Amino acid sequence: MALAEFTQRPGLLLGAAIVLHVALISAQVNSVSGLPVLQVVTFGSFAELQRMVTGAMTGAQDLWTGYIDLRHVGAENAALKQELQALQIRLQEERAMAQRTQDLRQLLELRQRAELETTAAEIIAAGASPEFRTVTIDKGSTDRLATDMAVISPAGVVGRVILSSPRASKVQLLVDRNAAAGAIVERSRAQGVVVGLGADGLRMDYVPGTADVKPGDLVVTSGIDGIYPKGFVIGTVDTVERGFGTYHEIRVRPAVEFSRLEEVLVVLTPPPGRESTEVKEQP
Repeated sequence: MALAEFTQRPGLLLGAAIVLHVALISAQVNSVSGLPVLQVVTFGSFAELQRMVTGAMTGAQDLWTGYIDLRHVGAENAALKQELQALQIRLQEERAMAQRTQDLRQLLELRQRAELETTAAEIIAAGASPEFRTVTIDKGSTDRLATDMAVISPAGVVGRVILSSPRASKVQLLVDRNAAAGAIVERSRAQGVVVGLGADGLRMDYVPGTADVKPGDLVVTSGIDGIYPKGFVIGTVDTVERGFGTYHEIRVRPAVEFSRLEEVLVVLTPPPGRESTEVKEQP
């Protein structure tokens, strides 16, 4: 049936005859190299087919190798990122430890210079109000802490103990609105009282308008309040203005950065004035 249909189509028959005739002629005709043309054409066709197959296989192999390499590179990048993060965390820990060591060294130096009996304490909590400034330290009455003991740091005056439990104490910072300390301008010896302004720092009151006070002057404790030992740094004069009446209006920039406090010293030795008062009160 198929042969009958094929014979009924003269075009197909003629085409097949031409192809067969060309193949027979090619098999008999030699090329320039002396080989039959049919053999050369057949070899070239198969060579191109092999080239295509080989190229496809090589491309697939390169693609797979690249994929594997990319996975290895991705894994190496992830490992390097983890190692970098670990090194950064370790660096932060070492920096924090170095800073703590420096703070403790400064506290030790202050303790040696002060010639006062002190005890070191760590701040474990802070008050939430920006106006009434207090912190909690990890030492209490079992460590001989009591109300109105001065609290200092290497930078200067921190505040005073206002409440003491067996294992903790509350400290009123000098910048608290209810805090005050007797003060003196170190250069001119002008005396006054430093009071807290909450988040705004300190103000020095009751300094006569005739007193010699300039911005940049150092303000230290005078010791007349019976709480803070004499000569400890409070801060520096920031601005001086003539206030109402006969007094200056003086703003003082605290020497202590209260937001960065971590360790402090509590002065166990009472000031000379308070010590004599306590002796008189004993039976």
